[in-house]
Amino acid sequence: MTNQVSLKTWIGVLGSLVGAFMAVLDIQITNASLKDIQAALGATLEEGSWISTAYLVAEIVVIPLSGWLARVFSIRWYLFVNASLFVFFSMCCAWAWNLPTMILFRGLQGFSGGVLIPLSFTIILISLPPVKQPIGLALFAITATFAPAIGPTIGGWLTDNYSWQYIFYLNLIPGLLLLAAVWYAIPSQPLQLQMLKQGDWGGIMSMAIGVGCLEVVLEEGTRKDWFSSQFIVRLTIISVIFLILFFWLAFTQKRPFINLRLLGRRNFGLASIVNSSIGIGLYGTVFILPLYLAQIQQYNAMQIGQVIMWGGMPQLLIVPILPKLMQRIDIRVMVGVGVSLFALSCFMDTTMTHNTGIDELLWSQMVRAMGLPLIMVPLSSIATSGIEKEQAGSASALFNMMRNLGGAFGIAVLGTLLTRREQFHSNRLGEAISLYHPQTQQRLDQLTQFLMTKGADYTVAHDRAIAMLDNIVRREAYVMAYNDCFLFIGFALLLSGLAVIFIKKVKASGGAAAH
Repeated sequence: MTNQVSLKTWIGVLGSLVGAFMAVLDIQITNASLKDIQAALGATLEEGSWISTAYLVAEIVVIPLSGWLARVFSIRWYLFVNASLFVFFSMCCAWAWNLPTMILFRGLQGFSGGVLIPLSFTIILISLPPVKQPIGLALFAITATFAPAIGPTIGGWLTDNYSWQYIFYLNLIPGLLLLAAVWYAIPSQPLQLQMLKQGDWGGIMSMAIGVGCLEVVLEEGTRKDWFSSQFIVRLTIISVIFLILFFWLAFTQKRPFINLRLLGRRNFGLASIVNSSIGIGLYGTVFILPLYLAQIQQYNAMQIGQVIMWGGMPQLLIVPILPKLMQRIDIRVMVGVGVSLFALSCFMDTTMTHNTGIDELLWSQMVRAMGLPLIMVPLSSIATSGIEKEQAGSASALFNMMRNLGGAFGIAVLGTLLTRREQFHSNRLGEAISLYHPQTQQRLDQLTQFLMTKGADYTVAHDRAIAMLDNIVRREAYVMAYNDCFLFIGFALLLSGLAVIFIKKVKASGGAAAH
């Protein structure tokens, strides 16, 4: 294979990357605007959570299928049709007239958008020669790490300045560019419709039900108090049964739709473990930090976006130099340094107080932005090293699914951890603050006197002072709980970093077709 890459091939690669960027962006873009969407559709907070859950469930179900379906319908047609549907369903989301239609359209948007992520990865592996693949993987890393960082910023800005519908209209112009690039640059291949007759339909159905139910359990578990909810218990049982069936079929069928045996390959398996922890860190920090800023600092969507943006912007400066660095430095070392920096940024956020705002958080965001590219690009290169062309679809689907599942698991754990640790710290602080303690009485007297100067009589002022003290305790308990959440993410990253020690050394020449 020649090392020269034509302009037409690059247009195809860049077009597919635009698709992956849009699909990842849309995971987080509604988060900053969820209150506005709920208000417009007359939904409660719990009902509105399904707007995000529907997209995530559909996306995570379709990612493992994408490699096999791309072989059946050809990459060009499968990508073109799903890109068209993604743009169409994005418009439908903007036109949704009630909650059920919004959830339906978000699910369909996720089902078509989920295809764009692994197919972009696959196109890089099969279109670019090994020496050029690090460049393609560096560009793919931007879609995976930069999009979640700027999603809330863009969503917040569009909602504040225009309306929430514009977060969906945003997909129209890049969507049309994607369609033009696919039509022009992705080569035509014959359809293999006969594969549908021989399809691993048992494996497909068991995977869809098992993974879909697991994603709902992870997304909704915290809100429904986990196994005290019959709904969560039933879905967990269904998920376990169908996932066991899926794994059994995947290892016993002659032609499974996805090759799980790739996880048994040393480098691919270890890289997938690290990738799942990156999902915990990547989506976990984008989940926890906005909650802290909204609850403790009372930031609006735009202000939250300005903080999180610093976890993304510096990546644009680092990513272009990574392919050159990978030729000079052992890429295992780069991954190790990247994981350490990402973990360090989380540990920097474990000392927050109720006064911690953008000025203090800027530095941890910058460290995070330096670490993420050092993980994503070399890790992708490690995972795909030695992967045969015919396995590129399965490798891409598995690698991307591991990150998304890690993210779903991380958000579920962090949501529960935040609640439990807030209760723990609240109880501990409550025990330490006795109304009979001289310092507490002094503080209550100060607050009571302050409120009396505002016109309240002694009884009302005293009651309000006790309520204010209670709010201060709750606030401090929440700040300590947020610190605990960042501590969990930091240790999860460091633990996964141990896997890097056991990775075999590879050349930074990419993966598929490297043989």
